[in-house]
Amino acid sequence: MEDLIAQFSFLSNQALQDKSFDPATIEDLMKLFEIEAYKSWAAVELEQQQEVEAAEVAMQEAEDYMDSVMESAMDEFRRFEAEMEAISKAELDSLVATAESARKMGKFMENAATIASKRYIEAALNSATASMKSAWKGISTSKEATAESARKEGSLLFVVPFLLFGEKEKRQGG
Repeated sequence: MEDLIAQFSFLSNQALQDKSFDPATIEDLMKLFEIEAYKSWAAVELEQQQEVEAAEVAMQEAEDYMDSVMESAMDEFRRFEAEMEAISKAELDSLVATAESARKMGKFMENAATIASKRYIEAALNSATASMKSAWKGISTSKEATAESARKEGSLLFVVPFLLFGEKEKRQGG
């Protein structure tokens, strides 16, 4: 391009000094300027196209890298999720086992308390029965002695209830 400008300066000076100068010479030079401008424009366009292609390649590489990183992160997340799920399942199983053990222990304690209370009630009933039998024996011995002494003294009012009560006791098997 600099050569063309130098040539144009030379032809311009010649056109000013020489009256027989042919203007077609400058037109030929102007066509060379036009051709040079198109070449320059084509070179810039080619360079721009190459830069676009390079940018697209770089962008594709960046996208591939990002996809790789995202896939790696998702794999790590899946592993973490699986690990946390396994831990929580183990913890849940442990809690369920503990609850089941506590339930069985409670059931056992309930049965033990039921058996103990039944035995206590049986023992209390046996003790009460023995006390009642002993008391009835004491009363019947006392009634016979009281009735005998009342007969000797002649008090029928006192003797009749004891005799009736004693007869009732004998009928019941006591």
